[in-house]
Amino acid sequence: MHMVCLDLEGVLVPEIWISFAEKTGIEQLRLTTRDIPDYDVLMKGRMGILNKHGLKLHDIQQVIGTMAPLDGALEFLDSIRSKTQVVILSDTFTEFAQPLMRQLGWPSIFCNNLMVDSFGTIIGYHMRQVDGKRKAVQGLQGMGFKVFAAGDSYNDLQMIKAADSGALFRAPANILKEEPQLPLAVTYEEFEAIIDRFLAV
Repeated sequence: MHMVCLDLEGVLVPEIWISFAEKTGIEQLRLTTRDIPDYDVLMKGRMGILNKHGLKLHDIQQVIGTMAPLDGALEFLDSIRSKTQVVILSDTFTEFAQPLMRQLGWPSIFCNNLMVDSFGTIIGYHMRQVDGKRKAVQGLQGMGFKVFAAGDSYNDLQMIKAADSGALFRAPANILKEEPQLPLAVTYEEFEAIIDRFLAV
């Protein structure tokens, strides 16, 4: 049996923090896991910026409410789900993901949770599991699945390398330079062709 594991942001939907940065004009919030490999460093920096500017969870959720999947993403996801099972492995948060999952037809997603105080201030976050993407892939393999994994950022590399097969999707130049051995797709047609070859084995 096969399982396809996909990252969310940058693969199926726009980067939430970049969209929020564009809305607020705060350039530092444009940084993502494409830029900073250490997720804890990245999130603590984000929370510090939010606190400095008095921004709350609902401010981010309002922006998310205006977002839509990337062009072609829903059709791509529907096509893959007609052939095999798919799970989204993301370092985003359930508090962010719900409206986007609705637009994608409610695929399964493993992600994390925010810690929010009574004023709506983000005061921390709880990871579902440390190194959760890689461990999810290994757990699925332990259940007898042949796993394909794909993403676009530093935090996707370990799951891609742990999987039976994998690829990068629209990854930035710095990651492509560091990981030239990984297959790359820049269109959903190319992406689906790579997955189809995996499913054929």
